[in-house]
Amino acid sequence: MSNDRSHGTLLILLAAILWGTTGTSQALAPTGSHPLTIGALRLAVGGGALLLFALLRGQISRNSFRQPLFLLLAAILVAAYQILFFKAVSITGVAVGTMVAIGSGPLFAGLFAFLIHKERPKRQWLIATILAVTGLLVLFIPALGSVSQVRPTGVLMALAVGALYAGYTLAIKRLLPGNSPDAVIALVFTLGGLLLTPFLFSSNLRWVVEPGGLLVVLHLGLVTTALAYVLFVRALRTVPAVHAVTLSLAEPLTAATLGIIVLKERMTITATTGIVLVLVGLVVLAYDSPQKR
Repeated sequence: MSNDRSHGTLLILLAAILWGTTGTSQALAPTGSHPLTIGALRLAVGGGALLLFALLRGQISRNSFRQPLFLLLAAILVAAYQILFFKAVSITGVAVGTMVAIGSGPLFAGLFAFLIHKERPKRQWLIATILAVTGLLVLFIPALGSVSQVRPTGVLMALAVGALYAGYTLAIKRLLPGNSPDAVIALVFTLGGLLLTPFLFSSNLRWVVEPGGLLVVLHLGLVTTALAYVLFVRALRTVPAVHAVTLSLAEPLTAATLGIIVLKERMTITATTGIVLVLVGLVVLAYDSPQKR
């Protein structure tokens, strides 16, 4: 069981690293692209690829629809996550919006697990979450200082995004027993993509047929959605949902690292301190007790 847990932890960290490339990919999108359109295309391409993969492997059966309410709930939460995340970022800025949204995820996951499943947070999770969230706060302090006004509406939307992420993680985990992880994530994201289809009909999609636009859409759909969530959902079979959400804090850490390496942003003492705190938090959560290690 310890080996399965360690394997699951590695899969979540790999998924979070892939998610962390999303911001860089969006920044390379051609002129004319819109955040809501990008989000809708991401789910459409990713969900379609996941559905095709699951169908070809014969993994979708009648049992996959055994819990239709949780399936619909997970899809709604995934779709709402796309809309609110990009909206929050547009209102309050990329740095503040991302920090609040991703950083609040573990807190909501712990709260939901306690309210729904009566699971009391373990000390290991509390320590790791405090370290990681503190690291994110330190990491984005320079960005906070450059924002002329942090709008409450955007911050509230970002908090809602954190709640949505924690919510759909718990909902997807509820669907896994007795089902193929690939089938579950394929149905959830395909249905979520269908819910966002109206945004595609009302948007200008000319930028998508450009070489750069097509590469961005394929990367977001196939890599940061299809591949990343296949890894994530497989890991949820052995990793508690609250731990999975905390481990996902590697996503903003990856984004910050890409900013330093790819975008040539200056590495400050504050940024280094924040990155180290997040890494320490992830290490604390990744390791089991000394007897199981």
